[in-house]
Amino acid sequence: MAGGGGQLKVERAKRGKASKRKKMKRIGFHIDMTPLVDITFLLLTFFMFATTLAAPQVMEMSIPPEIVKQVEVRESELLQIFIRDDDKLFYSKGSDDPQPIELKEVRALAERENLMPNVRNRLITSLKISDDATYDMVIKVLDELNLAEVKITEEIAKELDENGQPKKRERRFTIAPMLEEDIKKLAEL
Repeated sequence: MAGGGGQLKVERAKRGKASKRKKMKRIGFHIDMTPLVDITFLLLTFFMFATTLAAPQVMEMSIPPEIVKQVEVRESELLQIFIRDDDKLFYSKGSDDPQPIELKEVRALAERENLMPNVRNRLITSLKISDDATYDMVIKVLDELNLAEVKITEEIAKELDENGQPKKRERRFTIAPMLEEDIKKLAEL
């Protein structure tokens, strides 16, 4: 017989005895979440109080007391770097007239002047800043002067003191406001 247009249904035979017990319906259940919320908040508060929180990091600066008395300085031992209000840089040695300088030349200037034999380890660097100079330029100049200290310190440490120990760098540095006479000199340049 060909064709067979219908599907054959095969029934499985049940094994074992037929039980007379009725199947029980499953009953849904509900969990009361109120105690769980309480426990969660208790754990949260416990861990908040038990852990140490990260303390804010503060950079400490020790600023010496302001001294108002005049200090006698030899002109040959004074290097002045000026930052004008338009962020132009100038330098002068002693009472010489200010000369323009580029930011990239500040490090070489500080190294050269600090390592001169007649002022070695005694040169005072004075950074004079205009009130309208940008903070960014001040930081850049300070960075260059700090980078110059590496070479200066290395060169001075090559010499020995009276005890046979390497000499220590005695850095002399000050930041000062620009005086009226400095502003007049720089305005002409």
